[in-house]
Amino acid sequence: MIADDDEKWLAAATAAVKQNAFYMQRAIDSNNLKDALKFSAQMLGELRTSKLSPHKYYELYIRASDELRSLEMFFRDETALGCSIAELYELVQHAGNILPRLYLLCTIGSVYIKSKDVTAKDILKDLVEMCRAVQHPLRGLFLRSYLAQVTRDKLPSIGSEVEGDTETHMDALEFVLQNFTEMNKLWVRMQHQGPTREKEKREKERNELRDLVGKNLHILGQLEGVDLVVYRDTVLPRILEQVVNCKDELAQCYLMDCIIQVFPDDFHLQTLDVLLGACPQLQPSVDIKTVLSGLMERLSNYAASSVEALPNFLQVDAFSKLNHAIGKVVEAQVDLPASASVTLYLFLLKFTLHVHSDRLDYVDQVLGSCVSQLSATGKLCDDKASKQIVAFLSAPLEKFNDVVTILKLTNYPRVMEYLDNDTNKAMAIIIIQSILKNDTRIATADEVDAMFELIKGLIKDFDGLADNDEIDEEDFQEEQNSVARLVHFLYNDDPEEMSKIIFRIRKHILTGGPKRLPLTIPPLVFSALKLVRRMRGGDENPFGDDTSTPQKILQLLTETVEVLSDVSASELALRLYLQCAQAANDCELETVAYEFFTKAYLLYEEEISDSKAQVTALRLIIGTLQRMRVFNVENRDILTHKATGYSAKLLKKPDQCRAVYECAHLYWAEEGENLKDGERVVLCLKRAQKIADAVQKMANASRGASSTGSVSLYVELLNKYLYFLEKGNPQVTGETIQSLAELIRSETKKAESGAGTFITSTLRYMEFQRQQEDGGMSEKYQKIKMEWFE
Repeated sequence: MIADDDEKWLAAATAAVKQNAFYMQRAIDSNNLKDALKFSAQMLGELRTSKLSPHKYYELYIRASDELRSLEMFFRDETALGCSIAELYELVQHAGNILPRLYLLCTIGSVYIKSKDVTAKDILKDLVEMCRAVQHPLRGLFLRSYLAQVTRDKLPSIGSEVEGDTETHMDALEFVLQNFTEMNKLWVRMQHQGPTREKEKREKERNELRDLVGKNLHILGQLEGVDLVVYRDTVLPRILEQVVNCKDELAQCYLMDCIIQVFPDDFHLQTLDVLLGACPQLQPSVDIKTVLSGLMERLSNYAASSVEALPNFLQVDAFSKLNHAIGKVVEAQVDLPASASVTLYLFLLKFTLHVHSDRLDYVDQVLGSCVSQLSATGKLCDDKASKQIVAFLSAPLEKFNDVVTILKLTNYPRVMEYLDNDTNKAMAIIIIQSILKNDTRIATADEVDAMFELIKGLIKDFDGLADNDEIDEEDFQEEQNSVARLVHFLYNDDPEEMSKIIFRIRKHILTGGPKRLPLTIPPLVFSALKLVRRMRGGDENPFGDDTSTPQKILQLLTETVEVLSDVSASELALRLYLQCAQAANDCELETVAYEFFTKAYLLYEEEISDSKAQVTALRLIIGTLQRMRVFNVENRDILTHKATGYSAKLLKKPDQCRAVYECAHLYWAEEGENLKDGERVVLCLKRAQKIADAVQKMANASRGASSTGSVSLYVELLNKYLYFLEKGNPQVTGETIQSLAELIRSETKKAESGAGTFITSTLRYMEFQRQQEDGGMSEKYQKIKMEWFE
């Protein structure tokens, strides 16, 4: 309803403006000064209304002020024809109502200044003083806006067409400052016009009119006579006096932003202490972070765009002033939210990183100031504040792209302590991603300690939480995989320092609990084994430190891998024991290698009960043992006998068969004649064939069941015989192979199915080798009669 009334009143006022403007224009065309003044006054009388909202009043004002341009041109033409401008100036003051009179006075006053018949100073002073007669906030604000508009290009500043002497720019300055002061007072008073229940609406309307006041500051910024001295001694103190004394949140926030945006960067830099000194005096409800962040962003861009400006920042000690000012603001505004204070320090940090990127002490000082502020709040539960902290901590990472530099900042981990648990983890992930992305090497034990302090949220549970607390399994796996990748970036070419790094990593990782250890211990083990292989062949103790020998590191790994068997990760522990055994083999440490195999065997016997897991584990044992060269005959026989015994005890017969024939490789090593025992190879293969016979018998006894699986065991055995034949085992004869092949053909016929792809490919391979003319391999296959293949 109110909106409809607003439109109706605006329509009526606009119609009256159009009508009077028409008659005014007709009088101008007829060169009738009296009627032109009469109808212009009637037109401007419509601006006396109090019924319109500020937005609608603005529309009416724009229409009326547009019509006044014709009147201004008419006044100019009249003076050119000889009419006295002074008389016109007196004549318009006879208008009946004060508001139309002042609009007309401003219009003729602009012409009067341009005529140079009188000093601009006198006219401007006269106009700005007489405008005091209108004290209605809305009408007075638009009147003074019109005054600023029509005099803007006629101010007596240096370089203008009404320049006057060298001191007259101060007259222009005084006029703009006085007009700004009065406009600001009127603007602030608008909040008190009307009932309290409509205060929010009035604040919204005031916000829409703010540019009318800010226009004066834009004019000040463009006056050529306003140099640094004038700005420092006159302009800034006068503006800040108004800003502080008005005690209005909206005005203070907007005008501070105007000051920052309008005046040159070097002015701000040279008057930084004055500008910052006003900040603690602003109302507590003012969004001070927006003000200061805008200032610091402006100065940062200034430093980035002008290398010559950097010495000025040091000269005025800009960093210390900004840091001190933020501290004062935070201290003065006791109700300032944590997110707002963190935002302030975030922009100070960005400023420091832009301007003083070489001063880590400044960066650390900002971090320390933030810690001091957060110490009163404890851990942050506010999502907005937590996000700001993450942005705050990420800024140095993005600037330096080097976590090693971050580790030198003593207050960095102290800031992280105020993050809630989930955000702490997220920040730790960001740190690790930075290391991986930038290929950063953490090269000393002390740096490793500092780095793990930063990511401790991923390494161990927070106080009051346990591993069995609800957690997204996929997220947890990803977090720990990040830690695992990180371990490989903790590296030093010096074996002694690398040994220290390994010990430090172990200290931190072992605090992780049963869910983390299976994911984080393996990279530690492989990193240590890499070091062990680098150290082989050196002196027993080249560094004078017992922790820096292969034996000591392998002993450390023994204790480390044992932890996995305590947290139900026996299969993983067995794999790692076998990896350690290979490293001990490479270093020719027989006793150590034997110990690792012993521990692997114990795990197999006592902890691994699942049949599939047993098969996998046994294959790993056999494969690893087959590559070992460090054992003497007795130790090798003991370990080989054990592995063969395990093979025969597997739950399923086909698994037994395969494991037993794999054990044949333990008696035939490529290197060293003393590791080749053809008889025991054949013995293993025959034992495997007996097990395959038993499987085949069971298959034949099961009516309707396919015997393909058991025949495939025979084919696998045939391939093993062929392998050892080619390797030169004299105990593998053509008759044995031919006998097995005949058995396969016989069982295939019984099954009443065609030969499978596996056996067909094997027989073709045998025929191919028989037909070779190179001599060696062909002779071996000639011993096998292939007539049955036809």
